[in-house]
Amino acid sequence: MMRQYQLVELVRGYDPGADEDALNRAYVFSMKAHGSQQRASGDSYFSHPVEVAGILSDKKLDTASIVTGLLHDTVEDTIATLEDIEELFGPEISRLVDGVTKLSRLELQGDESRQAENFRKLLLAMSEDIRVLLVKLADRLHNMRTLGYIEDDEKRRAIARETMDIYAPLAERIGIRDWKEELEGLAFAELNPDARASIVNRLEFLRERGVVVVGRVLDELRQTLADEGLEAEVSGREKTPYSIWRKMQRQNIVFEQLSDIMAFRVVVDSVEDCYRALGIIHGRYRVIPGRFKDYISIAKPNGYRSLHTGVMGPENQRIEVQIRNREMHEIAELGVAAHWQYKQETRPTEGTEYRWLRELLEILEHTAGPEEFLEHTKLEMFIDQVFCFSPKGDLYALPQGATPVDFAYAVHTDIGNTCVAAKINGRLMPLRTRLRNGNQVEISTSKAQTPSPTWESFVVTGKARACIRRFVRSQEAEQYANLGREIVEKTFRRNAYELTRKAILGVLKKFGLGSPDELYAAVGSARLTGRDVLAAVYPGVKDKERQQKVVSIAEARQGKGETDHAVPITGLIPGMAVHFASCCHPLPGDRIVGIVSTGKGVTIHTIDCDALESFADMPEQWLDVSWEADPRYPRMHVARIHVILANEPGSLGTLSTVIGRDGGNISNLKITNRSEDFFEMQIDIEVADIKQLTNIIAALRATSVINAVERARG
Repeated sequence: MMRQYQLVELVRGYDPGADEDALNRAYVFSMKAHGSQQRASGDSYFSHPVEVAGILSDKKLDTASIVTGLLHDTVEDTIATLEDIEELFGPEISRLVDGVTKLSRLELQGDESRQAENFRKLLLAMSEDIRVLLVKLADRLHNMRTLGYIEDDEKRRAIARETMDIYAPLAERIGIRDWKEELEGLAFAELNPDARASIVNRLEFLRERGVVVVGRVLDELRQTLADEGLEAEVSGREKTPYSIWRKMQRQNIVFEQLSDIMAFRVVVDSVEDCYRALGIIHGRYRVIPGRFKDYISIAKPNGYRSLHTGVMGPENQRIEVQIRNREMHEIAELGVAAHWQYKQETRPTEGTEYRWLRELLEILEHTAGPEEFLEHTKLEMFIDQVFCFSPKGDLYALPQGATPVDFAYAVHTDIGNTCVAAKINGRLMPLRTRLRNGNQVEISTSKAQTPSPTWESFVVTGKARACIRRFVRSQEAEQYANLGREIVEKTFRRNAYELTRKAILGVLKKFGLGSPDELYAAVGSARLTGRDVLAAVYPGVKDKERQQKVVSIAEARQGKGETDHAVPITGLIPGMAVHFASCCHPLPGDRIVGIVSTGKGVTIHTIDCDALESFADMPEQWLDVSWEADPRYPRMHVARIHVILANEPGSLGTLSTVIGRDGGNISNLKITNRSEDFFEMQIDIEVADIKQLTNIIAALRATSVINAVERARG
């Protein structure tokens, strides 16, 4: 364990202006506060904050960070209070200790929801002061170094999993490479010890055989650069077992297929020398296609800058070479600690290298709960990136597999919400197109556009997914409330009762709800029925309503039902409170009935749909509905037809021409049977109503190449 004078000398060695008195007082205060407490290893608990302070001092952090490292567990694990900390060390230290303490308390809970809440608190704390994250990472690093002393296997794995899921990616995001690699390595050893042992054994075998080759590669690279008059430091570094394993998983290859287990680094004096060194190496050795990356021109989100290239180097070895100047090297090794961002007046979230942190804060605003937030932020942190440009030349880093919708949300939430089309490199492309490095993306918007629920199936960024889900949630609530209001109004009218706001307010407490809209939404989502509300307001009418409902179903199936009590579905967005059954594809103009399902809303069927037979004994789920077409809500609907088409040249073109001439749009076509003379196919057509479909079917029947056509049923 580091002694008091050793820690003070270490800090003063890189910061002569460090507050020596504060360091001494913090060391003594922590030692007395923890007293005789012990860790699982049997060591004095005080050894932990001292080690955390030592880890922070290795990164040459300021006095406040080191003092926070010494004190970070005192409020949680001893009788010391935040008031004591503020009185002895000032408000800055008290605030930092408080931030770390809150996170430690949450970690003790252990379950997934608490892990998510932990991450949410961490994000909020580090958005105020990035030093909270630095202390927390140092704390986690030392805990991982001593993880083996915890006897509970499941607890060890849970800590390792959280480290791999949250803390290692955060260390990478702020650019502290060695912390990130050590956290990954320690977690990997706990979560997958067999895989790690296998890779370590193979590396040891190669090391024994190839150490001379590595030395010769280094010597030849140094000589090649020196021959051209370029002074450079050249070093080699073996990749970590976890990074090797991850690459094997990502590329689906075996260990023997890896070509760049060793990475060689060239450090020069200036940016110009970086590109000069690249030219020398490319001129001397054959370049491996697709391996060159310029992170100087386009830096990584964490501020990392270097040139990466792959060549067939000395000894005909495939090697990776990283080229950077000394400033870039310091940032690559120390990350945010090299920026000394905390010494500046600007908040860390204002720098371009902290765009990812601002985006995580935006995700936090749009998510429904901590578990969903954790899901989205994992998406944000774990995927390799592509770099795309706006028409103005602004650069956006997005996860691999991102689409124009992800790009739109990265530019601004409002741009994403109103996105209608995208041009990629000047060409109009589908919104689900996967973006590639260097793409220029232009987004077209419309004030009438809203996020589509289908977007969630192809977006990959946490921000896009959170915004889409937030919109869908708000729209679903509104749609359920509108539908529920109609159902309640029709139920009261059918039974000759007047529905008043006073009556609804009077029964809210009975259902445990806070507002009329919540009550209507509960009815629209089938958690309650209109009869439940009626019976609450006017007890004793439930049976009468049920009898009337059964009669109305029977009459509806015979075509004699009343329509004045039907609930209109106009204006309800399909896929939210109302769904159109895929078994019968109802269209405006069809006689329809609704089947109410808990949590799903209403599914609309044609009145003659065979699927309704399964609901014959459940009259409480039937709902009398109507189209009541409204020109304010124009919408295309999918109709399905079966066609028997002559097997001759041009017949398919004739069929599509006839459908298009009558305003139909083919959305899907499937060949169900074929013979020498005919094709049988199933076609989905977007039409406005039953009248348009009837016109299309009539036109198809009048076409010589079409043998038969009929509307699909079931």
